[in-house]
Amino acid sequence: MTLDTVKHAAETPDVKLPWAELGLKEDEYERVREILGRRPTGAELAMYSVMWSEHCSYKSSKVHLRQFGEKVPANDAMLVGIGENAGVVDVGQGYAVTFKVESHNHPSYVEPYQGAATGVGGIVRDIIAMGARPVAVVDPLRMGDAHHPDTKRVLPGVVAGIGGYGNCLGLPNIGGELVFDACYQGNPLVNAGAIGVMRHEDIHLAKASGPGNKVILYGARTGGDGIGGASILASETFDDTKPSKRPAVQVGDPFQEKLLIECTLEAFAEKLVVGIQDLGAAGLSCATSELASNGSGGMRVELDDVPLRDSTLTPEEILMSESQERMCAVVEPGKVGRFLEICEKWDVIATVVGEVTDGDRLEIFWHGEKIVDVDPRTVAHDGPVYERPYARPQWQDALQADDANKLARPADADELREQVLKLVAAPNQAAKSWVTDQYDRFVQGNTVLAQPEDSGMIRINEETGLGVAIATDGNGRYAKLDPYKGAQLALAESYRNVAASGAKPLAVSDCLNFGSPEDPDVMWQFAEAVRGLADGCLELGTPVTGGNVSLYNQTGEAAIHPTPVVAVLGVIDDVARRTPIAFKEEGQLLYLLGETREEFGGSAWSQVVHDHLGGLPPEVDLGREKLLAEILISASRDGMIDAAHDLSDGGLVQAVAESCLRGGLGARLIVPDGLDAFTFLFSESAGRAVVAVPRSEELRFTDMCGARGLPVTRIGVVDGDAIEVQGAFTLPLSEVREAHEGTIPGLFA
Repeated sequence: MTLDTVKHAAETPDVKLPWAELGLKEDEYERVREILGRRPTGAELAMYSVMWSEHCSYKSSKVHLRQFGEKVPANDAMLVGIGENAGVVDVGQGYAVTFKVESHNHPSYVEPYQGAATGVGGIVRDIIAMGARPVAVVDPLRMGDAHHPDTKRVLPGVVAGIGGYGNCLGLPNIGGELVFDACYQGNPLVNAGAIGVMRHEDIHLAKASGPGNKVILYGARTGGDGIGGASILASETFDDTKPSKRPAVQVGDPFQEKLLIECTLEAFAEKLVVGIQDLGAAGLSCATSELASNGSGGMRVELDDVPLRDSTLTPEEILMSESQERMCAVVEPGKVGRFLEICEKWDVIATVVGEVTDGDRLEIFWHGEKIVDVDPRTVAHDGPVYERPYARPQWQDALQADDANKLARPADADELREQVLKLVAAPNQAAKSWVTDQYDRFVQGNTVLAQPEDSGMIRINEETGLGVAIATDGNGRYAKLDPYKGAQLALAESYRNVAASGAKPLAVSDCLNFGSPEDPDVMWQFAEAVRGLADGCLELGTPVTGGNVSLYNQTGEAAIHPTPVVAVLGVIDDVARRTPIAFKEEGQLLYLLGETREEFGGSAWSQVVHDHLGGLPPEVDLGREKLLAEILISASRDGMIDAAHDLSDGGLVQAVAESCLRGGLGARLIVPDGLDAFTFLFSESAGRAVVAVPRSEELRFTDMCGARGLPVTRIGVVDGDAIEVQGAFTLPLSEVREAHEGTIPGLFA
């Protein structure tokens, strides 16, 4: 068989290539031919197909994502923004923190353990590539119906994969979510986030500069797993014939990744690296084209020198392989020897596979023949850009008109009590300790807060107590009702969660999970969500530092709910002043911050009691969210509150139940004037929190709220061993605990 070289491609223009099987459209293939002035070689086609996939090129989303850069100015904290492996923010004292959230949805449905495990591995390598030491991970998850047999296949595998990989790396898992909904039945969402810490001077970027500098591939050998994973799995819709694509799912080795982390950080410490890129989606195709296009010249690569696990791999397969635990570094010739010594010390395979050239081409050779000759920017950055048609769905008005506020409410106090128990026992509101107990949340000894707290918190300076907090949130039910408001509600809740723990919100990363962009209904949802998130970040002053878009999340014609997951990172000067959710001291006064209205659209109550989705989501007031955050942060810093919990899914009663169970003490609640017990307990109005205030601080705290114009209402006291709503019912904590903690183990243990 004749090797398909660049010369051969120029001489045989009519050779048919499998562009459609690799995920390219006919016009995209013709565009490749136009760029090259000839047909592509097989190796070039492989590179363009994976790099121009939806997952890698953002071809359907980038016209909307530009709003994050155009609308939202960088704040004083932002050091590195959109376009790099992960965003970086200044957190003070010379420290910088990098963080990002990404998706590994389709691989985790096909092969739950490896799909989830390699999702963790991939996001951790993004953090390493910025020059940071990874310090924590988070895992926002969305699964199908909790009672469906396939959920019993997917969830345990996903949890085991996340725990297995993260635990082996020695990284605490400090946050995330677990949401069940039938819309995710054939398409679960497995999003993964990571945080890393470095000094300002240690930031590294993905670029290949300096002619003569060597390109070193190091880490695991390249195998046949994960070939085309980015284009095959993440950029198309599942149907009845799929998933049957296990070879497209990567296989992870966390012990190899741990060696890779230490090896890379030692090379950074000795200032041996000019530029660096991890090998994730699209593998070598991505690493070589992005390093070259972001640098000052070209690159020549000898593909024969790539260490292989399988000697039968073709050049195309080597370029498309997404084998895990690999990175690519650009190193000056005089430092190559020392770089290779460090790799050998850590038992990491390292090979010089190429060098930076003074030209402007990416040239790849195989058996002495040139098989790739491209402008690297056309591969990495100049892919197709689509302005997909979108329109408000015809069914949207009817959905919003189906008002949840009109649903039948409890007829008496007994029914109210029964519905409270039903709510706290529902899979979405029930305790997730069966999941989180499989994760090591406290390894390394710097975890300050972890699930089920409002946000995870990590100490990054033992002497000063400097720390960072992170929360991830997203409510697909709200976004289905109104994607603009739904995205803002996700942002507001994550922002509020960080503030409730005492940290100041700084910046945002996001993972935008939607159905097929070729459906105008879905594209409208996406456009509205991005617009809402950009407008919200502008108002809150929290720039988007980076993130991920995951499209084609649907099975056949059935798309998931639009699910923008928003991660907010915050900083706290001294983690000793953090605020937990637990009510821990009898006699403390309970105050409700914010206003409660009759808002039940998309609520947990409407779902649990009536299996209903309709109406409008809660109103969003981001000015009020900022004020609430300022009050919570000030009160935490000045010792005015001992506990705080944001109000979101399930309303006040859910928050109070969680805080009581966490601290082992009950609460006596008084329904405020102007509210009925039902609305008081179940409303999901945004911009609210419940706090426990020591009696000695009551006047100082209420005066501060009054002076700032934040509504504050005394609603009860921490007391006893039951949740009592005066004039309505009493629920012993033992009964609440049994309902709340028994559901998930009963389904999955």
